[in-house]
Amino acid sequence: MNLVLQGDEIRIESLDALRIACAASRVEPIGPHAWRLVEATPSSEVEALCFPAGIDWAWIPDGRRLADFGLFVSDMDSTLINIECIDEVADMYGMKSDVAAITEAAMRGEINFRESLARRVSLLAGLSEDALAVVYEQRLQLNPGAEALLATLRANGIRTILVSGGFTYFTDRLKARLGFDEAYANELEILNGRLTGRIVGPILDAEAKAAHLRTTRDRLGLGRDQVIAVGDGANDIPMLAAAGFGVAYRAKPIVHQVADCRIDHVGLDGILRLFA
Repeated sequence: MNLVLQGDEIRIESLDALRIACAASRVEPIGPHAWRLVEATPSSEVEALCFPAGIDWAWIPDGRRLADFGLFVSDMDSTLINIECIDEVADMYGMKSDVAAITEAAMRGEINFRESLARRVSLLAGLSEDALAVVYEQRLQLNPGAEALLATLRANGIRTILVSGGFTYFTDRLKARLGFDEAYANELEILNGRLTGRIVGPILDAEAKAAHLRTTRDRLGLGRDQVIAVGDGANDIPMLAAAGFGVAYRAKPIVHQVADCRIDHVGLDGILRLFA
């Protein structure tokens, strides 16, 4: 087993301490901000050494490479992008604090997602659809490393899917912008240029996210261990559990329990360095 370490500034003292704690045979540089501890033995000291030093860590089987995977599935809000779109849309209506409180509770797993989505969307009734464009064009930003990650996945022939409990207005545009092969989300009902406060069709919830992963995996003839998934909230847990390698990106504590690794400090392209 190898231990991959990533961080903006990893000090030599930290590397030495981790090498000793894991009885690693050697330390290999992966890139400017990443190192691999080869033939490391899992140790309870790793988190205690990494967390205060601002280091992301992941246990990776020796020889595991990006070419071993065939499918990548990503959440959108607060994972691929820096915002929760529904919160920012609500801000156009002066209701961000009300909607954001429900979003946060749902992300922590304290409220059923279907219930939370219905409550939040209902608060947007009457809002002009122009608010969606304002959020996309003025507030939405890609999280660090997103473009590099997607470009490299495409170059390696890995199928990419964007699945979101958010809205098709945003996933459709990000699909085109980043070259995702498929994108799925909830569709807001709009009549006469205004949001009605309702969703069109079935709600895409946590189980639907996982179902899209499994359906695509099976269609491609892949095994579970050939799938990477990344997310940040409780709504992503079934999807991460269904993947062979689940990544918790800037995630809520409840997500850490099911993910194979957590990324809290480096960008999304840190996923690539895990399998370099």
